[in-house]
Amino acid sequence: MKNKKKRRTNKRRNDAKFIYLLVLLFFTAIMLTTTTYAWFTSNRIVTINTINIHVETAGGVEVSADGANWKAIITPEDLTTVHTTTYPRSVNQIPDVMEPVSTGKEIDPSTGFMKMYYGVTTNNEDGYYILTSSRITEQEGNGPDNDGKFVSFDLFFKVSNDTQIYMTNNSQVSYLNDTRKGIAAATRIAFVDEGTAPVGATIGEIQGLRGGTSARTYIWEPNYDVHTQAAVANARDVYGINTQQTGAARIAYDGVIGEIPESAGILLRNAKSSNYPNYFKPVNIDYPTREGFTEYQQVFVLRGGITKMRIYMWIEGQDVDCENNASYDDITFDLQLTINPA
Repeated sequence: MKNKKKRRTNKRRNDAKFIYLLVLLFFTAIMLTTTTYAWFTSNRIVTINTINIHVETAGGVEVSADGANWKAIITPEDLTTVHTTTYPRSVNQIPDVMEPVSTGKEIDPSTGFMKMYYGVTTNNEDGYYILTSSRITEQEGNGPDNDGKFVSFDLFFKVSNDTQIYMTNNSQVSYLNDTRKGIAAATRIAFVDEGTAPVGATIGEIQGLRGGTSARTYIWEPNYDVHTQAAVANARDVYGINTQQTGAARIAYDGVIGEIPESAGILLRNAKSSNYPNYFKPVNIDYPTREGFTEYQQVFVLRGGITKMRIYMWIEGQDVDCENNASYDDITFDLQLTINPA
């Protein structure tokens, strides 16, 4: 009896500890070299060594990888196996390799996907770097068989009533070692709200939710206030922006919104909407956070019913911190969402 009572007491303590926990995602990337050029102007890419996505819910919120099977914990296996089982229309992209991409936060109405562009730099005849870009669309798959440049996947959330969500101070993009070369300051996470269906909707209706151009899209930019010495120099020398290593103001940037041909001759330092409005667009950051922030951040509202949310993780090529010295480092994405405001 004493052991049973002790187990019940421990269970209540654990339930209380996690009562406000909604989502917890862990993402680890290790950066190595390859033979292509992106905004890193020497041969650099980002290679994912491991990815652990752990989703846990409590306090009246349920989570699902397919909109049909609801559980307390979502694992990487849930995201990578639903396509061949219960969610054949899924497009969950979890590749072994990431490279810098850019977005203007625009949604493709035909797919519901956020428009992402892969940039490549080459030297012109004067030796300056010029930027070209091509549209890339995610493909279902994971590991070495998927050559996507970024991570994206669907999650489904079920709540009884409209529920305000907060991002806790455990959410961060940080380094797994002491090198701190700066790439964590060039990362982004986006949430694309594809819409909400009533609890009694069919699985086809739930999985088929697609917000299109009306989809509410939110971008989180972590670590906006810190830069390495190399990034400060990159901001100054390439983009003509003055900043500092700590306590810096957030640097506004323009995301890529179109395919840029080499014939356009766009120099990296001129890659902005004021010069080329057809190719670039100012990006509104919904949740900018400082390194080591302590206060909870109010984020989106989950509406009563079943909401389909598409999540993106990427390295933003238009960020001044996306420079050669930053390409070798180990980082981890930690995202924790809660219904508790503090």
